[in-house]
Amino acid sequence: MGRRVTQRDVARMTGVSQATVSLVLNDSDGSNSKGVRIAQDTRQRVLDAIRATGYVADVVGRRLADRSNRILGVFTYEPVFPSATADFYHPFLVGIEQRAEQLGCDLLLFTSGPHRMRLADGCIVLGRSIGRDELARLVAEHHPFVSVGRRDSPDVPYVGADYGAATAALVGAAVGLGHRRLAYVGTGGPAESHLDRLRGFADACLAAGVYATHAQRQHTQSQKALADAVPRLLADGVTALFLEEPADAAELIAILRGHGRDVPGDVSVVVLGEPTRAGATPPPLDVTRFRTPRREMGWQAVDHLTEIVGGGFEPGPARQTLLACELVAGETLGTAPNSTSLNSSSSNITSKERT
Repeated sequence: MGRRVTQRDVARMTGVSQATVSLVLNDSDGSNSKGVRIAQDTRQRVLDAIRATGYVADVVGRRLADRSNRILGVFTYEPVFPSATADFYHPFLVGIEQRAEQLGCDLLLFTSGPHRMRLADGCIVLGRSIGRDELARLVAEHHPFVSVGRRDSPDVPYVGADYGAATAALVGAAVGLGHRRLAYVGTGGPAESHLDRLRGFADACLAAGVYATHAQRQHTQSQKALADAVPRLLADGVTALFLEEPADAAELIAILRGHGRDVPGDVSVVVLGEPTRAGATPPPLDVTRFRTPRREMGWQAVDHLTEIVGGGFEPGPARQTLLACELVAGETLGTAPNSTSLNSSSSNITSKERT
């Protein structure tokens, strides 16, 4: 393979200065911000040489000269191409790509580590497992970045989904149908997205004066843990289950049916989002749930990032946005059985679990 063609090579081929080649590259209509007008025949000669040689601009060199190369980085703190979560991350990436293209920006995918992010003007970061120390370092170094997903820091710019409000709205729907004993099934943390769901559930149950319990379940636990939790919840008189992990919906409905419970006739199932695992078994019913605005989150993250890049570092609170989730009625939330006889107002979710 031959050496890389440079601006100097193009200048020598066309008999113009390297500065003229640079001006042609940076101005599509022949006039430029420096007030220099290039003759049309000269400009055309340079463009023909660029096409003939296959010259590609040195974006790092242009960054040093212009302080911007219109390249936005995307760094994922967990595998997404392909992976068990590919279906979940795809809409985020579609939104990022579509908006970047509209704004005339290119995308650079980082895979080796966040220390290389400086190759781009700024970076969009995705993933549940982003460490707080890592985010604090990016903030301290004044690196332009935006997180997709809410982060527990006033200094981290992000575009997230309002999981708390969406969960609370679904609790309200269940209470309106007579449910007075509700259970949250899932980890409840430490990821902010799970913390927000549990907090929204607990606060809404407390405000409605209904019984609420948390059947905690770790991601590493088997389906047996879910099967073990169901009999306890049924014995406790729970009539509405709020499932944190949507990919478990089919399994949960099957377990309930195995205990002779009809969904939603005897027990309602509410799913807090959409599947995060590729290839998850689809449930036999259209589940009542909310839809995360993933494409819109990616789209707005690009807008936030380009504003940060354009404005430079500014001290003060970071720009943080939460987007509303769309509620989907589904078929798995129904009227509570014997709802008039359920009047307990206690809750065994502790204050620690609500914070």
